[in-house]
Amino acid sequence: MKFTKDEIRASLLLYAVTDRTWLNGRPLTEDVERVLANGATFLQIREKALERDAFLAEAKRLQAQAARYHVPFVVNDSIEVALECGADGVHMGQSDLAGKPVRSLIGPDKILGISANTVDAAVAAEQAAIAESTEPDTVTRTVVRAQPLAVFFTIGQTNITDKEMVNLKYAAQVIKNSPGHVYKITGYADTQTGTPQRNEYLSNQRAQNVYDALVNKFGVSPKSLKIVPRKGQSVPFDNAVLDRVSIVE
Repeated sequence: MKFTKDEIRASLLLYAVTDRTWLNGRPLTEDVERVLANGATFLQIREKALERDAFLAEAKRLQAQAARYHVPFVVNDSIEVALECGADGVHMGQSDLAGKPVRSLIGPDKILGISANTVDAAVAAEQAAIAESTEPDTVTRTVVRAQPLAVFFTIGQTNITDKEMVNLKYAAQVIKNSPGHVYKITGYADTQTGTPQRNEYLSNQRAQNVYDALVNKFGVSPKSLKIVPRKGQSVPFDNAVLDRVSIVE
């Protein structure tokens, strides 16, 4: 399944990575189905201990599940498994990239995700991928920019928690490295609690607080941001906890 760059940007909103440590005997497909049904927008299978054949079989099952939900599916580290199971791409660690022409192996239309713990590492990964690619504007550029960003809030609150502020700080650095692009900020509130008037206030104030933090605390240019008012009672996830959110995209 081929995704456009805009579809990939949108899919990065809620990125799920598998971890069988928590299965307690359940099939991985059971938990993945639950995650996808509850709004995950991107799926990565990560298996460090499975033998190759078992890894491939599991990847094929998850690929089929992701396809049913029209969700991008990538395989962690294994180019071979990604290609054989028909995944939409592969995710590689920095150390796994050394000496491997990943882009040429997976082709220009596959998603190539690269681990990056700092902005400098993200920029370096992007430049390395672009240098290898035969096309200067590939999906790789989109994935490394790590947009959009979801900033989650406590029920009834508009203040940004310390944890979310860390994520916002990283986003600010990425935004400042993307001159010319205007990022839209939309606030939301869950529709299962509060009156429409209260939820409208929460939505708008959450967006405003994210905007203020990016500009006043982290030095993002106001020209790079635009607050988009929420339309009616629309929500991004149809899940009360996840809908207490402000999205930067």
